[in-house]
Amino acid sequence: MKQKEADANTLAKARGIKLLALDVDGVMTDGKLYFGQQGESLKSFSILDGLGIKLLRDCGIECAIITGRSSAIVEQRATELSIKHVVQGREDKLTALMELLAQLNLSKEQTAYVGDDLPDLAAIRFCRFGITVANAYPAIKQHADWVCSNSGGSGAVREVADILLTANGYYDDVIARYL
Repeated sequence: MKQKEADANTLAKARGIKLLALDVDGVMTDGKLYFGQQGESLKSFSILDGLGIKLLRDCGIECAIITGRSSAIVEQRATELSIKHVVQGREDKLTALMELLAQLNLSKEQTAYVGDDLPDLAAIRFCRFGITVANAYPAIKQHADWVCSNSGGSGAVREVADILLTANGYYDDVIARYL
């Protein structure tokens, strides 16, 4: 299946983005909660998404995590990906995003946000480039600037990374590094 390509309007929205803020459950993961017999919780993350985050960072686009749940697993994944800005246990994602923007001295015009459900809706609508995943709650899709072809935990973040890299003129150089 061929991934849909971003149109000129989408690329215009993605141009100038300096921060990509991400929800975790349903965006960086498949949204399912796995519990082991010892009570431990498990999450599955996509390697494709991880490389996309690293490529963004290498090109000067910061990534942040804003999640309603708190988890050592999220902290571990953020450390692996060198994501410096991790906000956990915050149901009010918009307030958390605005606090992060103030801390980083960035504007909403320099920000993209990816979420999948109602707690993400205000943040999606607030920033310049509001994004959701293919398996998002239907009402969220109505308000997003872009709906990924991929589901959360299955390459959606990489899809967003590719759009940001393309819109900001980095994509061809990134590909060239691997040729």
